[in-house]
Amino acid sequence: MAEYSPNIIRVAVPSPLRRLFDYLVPQDSQQKDGGGRADVGCRVAVTFGRQEAVGLIVAITNSSDIDIDKLKPINKLLDSVPLIPSSLFELFNWAANYYQYPIGDALFSTLPTLLRRGEGLPDLSTRYWQLTEKESSINDEVLARAPNQQALFDRLKENGSVPDSIISTEFSRSALAALEKKGLVESTLQSDEGIELTNILKQDPLPLNDSQSRALNNIDQHRFNCYLLDGVTGSGKTEIYLQAIDTALRYGRQALVLIPEISLTPQTEERFRDRFNAPIVTLHSGLTDKQRLLAWTKAKTGAAKIILGTRSAIFTPLCDPGLIIIDEEHDQSYKQQEGFRYSARDLAVIRARKEEIAIILGSATPSIESLRNCDLGRYKHLVLADRAGSAVQPDWSVIDLKSEQCEAGVSASTLLAIEQTISNGHQALVFLNRRGFAPAIICHQCGWTADCRSCDSRLTVHRARNRLICHHCEYQQGIPHLCPGCQSQQLVPVGEGTERSEEYLAKCFPTTKILRVDRDSTRKKGAMKAVYDTVNSGEPCILIGTQMLAKGHHFPNVTLVAVLDADSGLFSPDFRSHERLGQLLTQVAGRSGRGDVRGQVYIQTHQPQHPLLEILTTKTYVSFAKTIMAERDLLQLPPFRYMALVRAESERS
Repeated sequence: MAEYSPNIIRVAVPSPLRRLFDYLVPQDSQQKDGGGRADVGCRVAVTFGRQEAVGLIVAITNSSDIDIDKLKPINKLLDSVPLIPSSLFELFNWAANYYQYPIGDALFSTLPTLLRRGEGLPDLSTRYWQLTEKESSINDEVLARAPNQQALFDRLKENGSVPDSIISTEFSRSALAALEKKGLVESTLQSDEGIELTNILKQDPLPLNDSQSRALNNIDQHRFNCYLLDGVTGSGKTEIYLQAIDTALRYGRQALVLIPEISLTPQTEERFRDRFNAPIVTLHSGLTDKQRLLAWTKAKTGAAKIILGTRSAIFTPLCDPGLIIIDEEHDQSYKQQEGFRYSARDLAVIRARKEEIAIILGSATPSIESLRNCDLGRYKHLVLADRAGSAVQPDWSVIDLKSEQCEAGVSASTLLAIEQTISNGHQALVFLNRRGFAPAIICHQCGWTADCRSCDSRLTVHRARNRLICHHCEYQQGIPHLCPGCQSQQLVPVGEGTERSEEYLAKCFPTTKILRVDRDSTRKKGAMKAVYDTVNSGEPCILIGTQMLAKGHHFPNVTLVAVLDADSGLFSPDFRSHERLGQLLTQVAGRSGRGDVRGQVYIQTHQPQHPLLEILTTKTYVSFAKTIMAERDLLQLPPFRYMALVRAESERS
C-alpha cells in the first residue's frame, strides 16, 4: 500500500458493493466550497462510474491500494461541518458489520431524503419583531384609526419581541407592513441552536406510588445502564418516562424516545407537550421530506430537546444525548424487514453504550430476550406489579366458539356484552388482527381462489376500496365479477376482517358510533387524532381494529375488550408465535378498565383448554413468559442459542 502526501478520503456511497472508495481532496477545494474542512461525517459530491453521486467521508488517510494517478478528485465538498458525529458513525459501522449490510447503503438509507440528494441543512434562525426607539415618541393619534396596527403595537410593547410565526397566525401581515413603513418595528434573526431551558415544566409531575418511586430512583443517568421497566398495563410507566426525561433536561441534555407505531405519535406528543416547555420534534415516515429534514436538523443542533420517533429515529444525530427510551420494547415494529434490516431496540442498547448514557426499555409484556438479559445480569429489572391510581386488573372470560353461534366473527355472548357496555354509557373495543373485509375469496362453483401474481399469497378482499390486495407484497387488482376459472358469479368472501365485523356491528348498533382503526382507515392525515378525540370525549362507542389498538393507548372509558380470534397464534410454525400471542392478548386486554370501572376481557377461541390460554387468563404474563422460556431452553432456541435466517431469492428458479 503506497503512501502519498495529498489528502485521500475513504467515501461510502449508496451502493450494494461492500467496500469504500478512495478519492483525492484538492488543496484548494476547501476554500472554493465555503471554507469547510473535509472531515469524517461530511458529504462530498463524487464521480461514481458514469454518474455523479453523493457520498459520506468515512476516513481520511494518506495511503491507498490504488495508484494515486488513478484516483479521482472529489467534485465538491457539500458540508462545512460533519453531519454525523463520531459516536453515531461507530454505531453504523457496528450495525453494518453485525447485520452484514454494505456500509454505504446502511448510512444513506437512514439519512433524510433531501440530504441524500445533496441539499443543505435548513436555516434554523427565527425572525423576531420588536419596537424601534421611535415608539417612545409616538402619540395616541397615529394609530387611533388603525385598530389592527394598534393591537400588534400593544402586543410588541407588552412582550418586547414576538416570533414572526406568531404574528402570522394572530395578526395581519398588512398591519405589520404598515408599522414597519412608519419605522415603528424592526426584525432580527436569532438562532434556535443550543437553546437553554429555564422553566422546563408546564405541569407538575404526578405523585408516584411506592413501586414507581423505587423504579425511578434506581435509574442512574450518569453512566450506561440498560433498565427493563416491566410494568403491567396501566401501571404508570409513562409517568416514569416523563420524570426521567425531566431529569435529563435539567442536566442540559436531550432525550430520544422511540415508539413502535406512527399511530401512537399524536397522543404521546400531546402528553409530552402538556408536561414540558422544551422544544419537541417527531420523526417518522408520515412527514414530508422538508419536515423530516427540519426535525432531523433540530435534533442534530440541539434546537430540539425531546426527539420522538419510530424505529429509524434511532439513527438521528444528537447534539448532547442524555437518555434513550424504547416504549413497548417487545414490539415487532422495531424490526426493519426490508432493505437495511435491523432491530432498533437492540441498536438503541448499543448506541446507549457507545454514548455512555442510560436507556429504558419499557413494556407490560417484555420480550423473552430482554427477560433473559435480566437473568444474566446485563439489564436491571424494574418491576411495577400494580396499576397506578384506583384502576385494577380486568376480569377475563373465555368464550368457547364450539358452542356459540357467530356472525362476522362475533359470538352471541360477545354481542350481548357489547350491548350491556354501551347501555351502561361505556365504550367497547373489539380486536381482530386482520384488516380488510375477508382474508380470501373463493368460487363456490369450482373452488377457484384469488392468489397474488407476484408471491402466490392469498389476496385479501377490501370491499371499501373494491380491491383484492396482497398483504405481503402490496400487489392489488380489482374484485372480479365472474370467476376466471368457470365464469360463475358465485364468488364468496371467506373469513372475517375488520371491515366485515364493522359492517355487522353497525347493523346491530345503528345509533352507536363505530370507529375502525387499522392501516386502511388511518391513512389520511388527522384520522387517528379524530379517533382519539371521539374516544376521549367519553361518549359510548365501539372501537374495532387490529394490533394498532393494542399498543400503548389510554382509553379510560373502555370497559370491555373482545378478542374475536385468539386461535390464530396457537398453531403457527414460527417458534415466537406463542410469545407474540401472549403479548398481543395481554396488551389489548390492558386497554380495558383503565378508569374507575373494572374492565372485562372476552377471549373467543375454539381451544379454551389450551394450556397457554389458561395461564394467560388465570395467572400473569410473568408466569406465561416463564413457561415460554422453559420451552425455549429445552429446545435450544433463542435466546438460549443464536439463530440466523438466510434467505435467497431469484427470478430464475
